[in-house]
Amino acid sequence: MLRGMSTISLWADDVAEAVDWYTEVLGVEPYFERPGQGLPPAYVEFRIGDHQHELGIIDRRYAPAPARPGPGGAVVFWHVDDVEGAVGRLLGLGATEYEPITERGPGFVTASVVDPFGNVLGVMYNSHYLEMLDARRTPGP
Repeated sequence: MLRGMSTISLWADDVAEAVDWYTEVLGVEPYFERPGQGLPPAYVEFRIGDHQHELGIIDRRYAPAPARPGPGGAVVFWHVDDVEGAVGRLLGLGATEYEPITERGPGFVTASVVDPFGNVLGVMYNSHYLEMLDARRTPGP
């Protein structure tokens, strides 16, 4: 069944502008681009985080027919160590609030924003995520 997140796809009318914004947000350059070779990008991919998950930016003209304009659908939450700081930075870079910072229980805090291209981006402090990372670093018996 589901073994782990592989690629998150976001849509943008202007892929090059979205790439610039996400390069600033993520602090890394994309590692893959199509079509490239002097042509405007239609698909660009970043590898990010502890597990090098893939974040793809796709030209909105390739969106599935049932996709509706504006934020919607599932919210993917990326672990951050400081939700308030992450949200403040995203808002400062032009995102708008989608869901405010919300305490979900001990060790779980979420918030989400809408990027300048209409995609929902969730951030979360998740104690389980940190426990999982620690367990992977600790040798077994």
